[in-house]
Amino acid sequence: MKRIAAALLAAALGVTVGSAFGQADGEAVPVYGIKMPADYRDWRLISVAREEGMQQDIRAVLGNDIAIKAYRDGILPFPDGTIIARLAWSYDSSEENNKAFGQAQSHVAGAPKNGVQFMVKDSKKYAATGGWGFAQFDDGKPASEMVHNTCFACHEPGKARDFVFTRYAR
Repeated sequence: MKRIAAALLAAALGVTVGSAFGQADGEAVPVYGIKMPADYRDWRLISVAREEGMQQDIRAVLGNDIAIKAYRDGILPFPDGTIIARLAWSYDSSEENNKAFGQAQSHVAGAPKNGVQFMVKDSKKYAATGGWGFAQFDDGKPASEMVHNTCFACHEPGKARDFVFTRYAR
């Protein structure tokens, strides 16, 4: 629980971006050629979500400075340089907290789940996918090409919101 609280607090308070699009050195994902952005865990918090069904996770959605400004100003489509990150953890019952509360009511973030995912806005480079490149890293390594080939199809229903599902939590 301390780990998730610290990560969310750092995300809510910190803002740093490495290079122009915030990408660090390292291995790029297939299809989109995106590298894991530098210091993404220091970005600001956009929102949190609880996913059920097949996902069964709790997630934090973070954004770089460009993303946060666009969200705050209500700018759609998002400007080039926007990067949105999704971190997810298992959604676990906390026996320790439940004992303190005297009943089963508390859930916390458990083990990391479904890799770290990114959306990178570059309207020219990724014109064929609505201006967005997609990336998933599992244990710091790019996920397979098969994983990346499914990203845009999943986001297509969100076309009216520039293919982004998450709304800004003010």
